[in-house]
Amino acid sequence: MIPKLAAIILTRNEERHIRECIESVKWADEVLVFDSGSTDRTCEIAAEVGARIAHNEFKNYAQQRNDALICTDAEWVFFVDADERCTPELQQEILQILENPQHQGYHIPRHNYIFGNLTRYTGWYPDYQMRLLQRSKAHYDPAVQVHEVVILEAGEPGYLKNPLIHYNYHSIAQFHEKQQRYIDYDAKILYQKGVQPKIYTPYTQPIRHFKWRFFDLQGYKDGWHGLYLSLLMSWYEYQKYKLLKRLWEKSQ
Repeated sequence: MIPKLAAIILTRNEERHIRECIESVKWADEVLVFDSGSTDRTCEIAAEVGARIAHNEFKNYAQQRNDALICTDAEWVFFVDADERCTPELQQEILQILENPQHQGYHIPRHNYIFGNLTRYTGWYPDYQMRLLQRSKAHYDPAVQVHEVVILEAGEPGYLKNPLIHYNYHSIAQFHEKQQRYIDYDAKILYQKGVQPKIYTPYTQPIRHFKWRFFDLQGYKDGWHGLYLSLLMSWYEYQKYKLLKRLWEKSQ
């Protein structure tokens, strides 16, 4: 017998995506929308489509996912973001895995659509995310509040072949807003680790970052789109190290 599976979607003001996301995972035994204070029609739409809705105060992503894990009695959990879609091929692969699971958690690759373009290189593929978890054997590291890290009770994770579809950035404004949050977080982490930039670091790191994305990660295979993304991410690298430099200046 295949164990019970809950598809869990973390939400906050996701009316743009929530209906299509739920429709893509309705094959699961339970669909749980775990909401953190939406003020748009997210919860209303989710209820219309038949999902169970739970409300939880947001502190950080690790805490939110850990709280979601105890909000279901399903043996397995499939975390899906609202801007992601599960394909029929991925559905079948998950159901086959659950017939005889060999691991306590599984990484799933993603096809990222950025500004409407499928991005196969430039660092956005395979973009593995550990999203299929044996609920009683996994939790999120509370010390890592962004770019969450799953801790399994035992053993190594498995890897699925079929990707999630991820519509993660539909505009440059959305891209900038999210990258700015990452800059703030990553600069503070570097500061806490004692990483002190040289006077030239904010200028040399972006060059290294561009080389890494455009050449090492073959961003050139994404064409002009890959060039644009490589330049954008190099700019944010510059901003990160400028912020890190300011943090050290304030501490002196």
